[in-house]
Amino acid sequence: MSEETAAKPATPAIKAILGQKIGMTQIYDAQGKGIPVTVVQAGPCPITQVMTREKHGYTAVQMSFGEIREKSVNKPDAGRFKKVNVPLARWVREFRVPDSKDFQLGQIVDVNAFAPGEYVDVSGVSRGKGFAGTMKRHNFGGGPATHGQSDRQRAPGSIGSNTFPGHVFKGMRMAGHMGHENSTVQHLEVVEVLPEKNVLLIKGALPGPNQCLVEIRQTVKRIKVKVVHHEEHKKEKKKEAAKSAAPAKAAAKPAK
Repeated sequence: MSEETAAKPATPAIKAILGQKIGMTQIYDAQGKGIPVTVVQAGPCPITQVMTREKHGYTAVQMSFGEIREKSVNKPDAGRFKKVNVPLARWVREFRVPDSKDFQLGQIVDVNAFAPGEYVDVSGVSRGKGFAGTMKRHNFGGGPATHGQSDRQRAPGSIGSNTFPGHVFKGMRMAGHMGHENSTVQHLEVVEVLPEKNVLLIKGALPGPNQCLVEIRQTVKRIKVKVVHHEEHKKEKKKEAAKSAAPAKAAAKPAK
């Protein structure tokens, strides 16, 4: 083993990564069924900071992702990246971990942290839709189209009260800015992992427009059924089922 290989830190066991949404397409499984997937350019993400309970009060790791020009990085951030000897990055995010003692600065997290058939939660900033009325923003039904209603079909209706309390309550659903909010879609299946291209194919739609940042974590929901669409994994699953069924068949076979 060479000195360079021995000095290189191992990839940490963390089920989280940063990525950039590329767009949607579809792939086909072994039965010819079309699967809508979102293509995500995920990682590699170097670890830029390790939070410990003794120093910071909680345990987490900080990752960086995304190419950026040197002129676009301010001096404090440039110095921080230089201190830990990692490339300049556009985004930096934290992920909580149960124990951060095994992580080291400069370690790389890539798409190999996930496997086909696993489920993830994807967070991002939803697509901004500008100023919207109550029917589009809050799904109001609108007013009646008859009985003298000439221009009130999409109006919000009454928003206040009479003399008491005499004001509009905070949080009243009204027209305003819609979208561009933090959003998380839970329990999405990882259909395929392409390590040579640093790409994840995730079933379904992800929040945000194309080229936006997304945070991918292991799902917090309980997994009832694990479905794998990739043909190689299906063959392995059939072999395991055959091995487990062989002793049962031998025991059930009557003796001659």
